[in-house]
Amino acid sequence: MNIVFMSKGIFVTGTDTEIGKTSCSLGLITRLQQAGYRVAAMKPVASGCAQTAAGLRNEDAILLSQCASCSFDYQQVNPYAFMPPIAPHIAAAAQGIEIQPAVIKAAFDGLAALADVVVVEGVGGWAVPINANQSMAGVAILLGLPIVLVVGLRLGCLNHALLTAATIMQTGLPLAGWIANSIDPQLARAEENIQALCERLPMPLLGVIPYLSPPTPERIAALLDKEQCMVAVKKE
Repeated sequence: MNIVFMSKGIFVTGTDTEIGKTSCSLGLITRLQQAGYRVAAMKPVASGCAQTAAGLRNEDAILLSQCASCSFDYQQVNPYAFMPPIAPHIAAAAQGIEIQPAVIKAAFDGLAALADVVVVEGVGGWAVPINANQSMAGVAILLGLPIVLVVGLRLGCLNHALLTAATIMQTGLPLAGWIANSIDPQLARAEENIQALCERLPMPLLGVIPYLSPPTPERIAALLDKEQCMVAVKKE
């Protein structure tokens, strides 16, 4: 497989849905801005959108757009928006739409032309289907971006994280780093879980995010290692 690696961004994926990809993406955007980067943000595909006077809008995509350094049309930040909070390929099929990676790539290129870095947040986990034949992994491959893996710290996270990392490695995409995100404040032996992953994951730990309420971008950014984040966006 021939992959053209880009140096204009990072692709944020996760071990599952609802494990903090958006909050960690916002923290990454803020950390990169603090380092002097002009940062754009993208949520290529989003389910669970609300109907507004301007059309379907996704809360996560709006937060990403508001945190970014550059202002873009909503459709460029989130080319595919669906109302039901279900798997995107099912939501798209119900509307007679096929999600096209080429459309996502064109939107990304427009963002990248006006920013130093584009933080792209995937939908669901790494292998979530987007149409009958392709998944979010295919989008990441098309964009050719280094991968940041958000690991939601809860029971089962070791297996989820190691399987996801192994699958990403098979694509040849660079694993730029991982973030340990505490989503279960009652998780027993959290530090031992983090240590086990540090010993087994083939990329650096960018930061450990405790259970935060609220998880603001500034609080998360302060917990991310500045130097490791700089290396992540330059990973090739």
